[in-house]
Amino acid sequence: MTVYFIADTHFDHGNIIRYCHRPFSSVTDMNDQLRRNWNSTVGKSDTVFFLGDMSFGRNSRKADYWSRQLNGEKIFIYGGHDSGIPRGMPHFPHTHRSFGGHWFYLLHDPSQRAKDWQGWVIHGHKHNNSMQNFPFINGVHKTINVSVEVINYRPVSIDYVLSLDLDNVRRMRTVSDKIERY
Repeated sequence: MTVYFIADTHFDHGNIIRYCHRPFSSVTDMNDQLRRNWNSTVGKSDTVFFLGDMSFGRNSRKADYWSRQLNGEKIFIYGGHDSGIPRGMPHFPHTHRSFGGHWFYLLHDPSQRAKDWQGWVIHGHKHNNSMQNFPFINGVHKTINVSVEVINYRPVSIDYVLSLDLDNVRRMRTVSDKIERY
């Protein structure tokens, strides 16, 4: 079993393609590619922490629909655009977890983290709109942005994140970019 993280899929949201410069020709193309990427990465018995904003838009299908399309046992963290939680799915406004000797605060919007939190924060919400402050990894502020635009539109595993030697990462713009170390 592997643990994964992802946020801000925005299934069915046509304007997100333009807002975040997503490389898709249509909503159907985006939905299909996001679903394929998820299901080719995540196995049925893997766990996925979904950190908010599964779908959005006037005619969008609800999170319950999309959850049934996606592999893995999902744990749902509320996002600003989430109007429904899939039936039977564990869900929280935020949660704390320990992996590989590090504590992580999991939430959608990093500005809502607990003020006294000293560990790492895994979040969404920022997409690729504030890359200076919210790249994939900001070691100075101990944040990890798992919005789809910075993780190649597929869930990222905790094993991969921990393999990067977090204590020595200053910055990593996207999951594909070179690590800047201290």
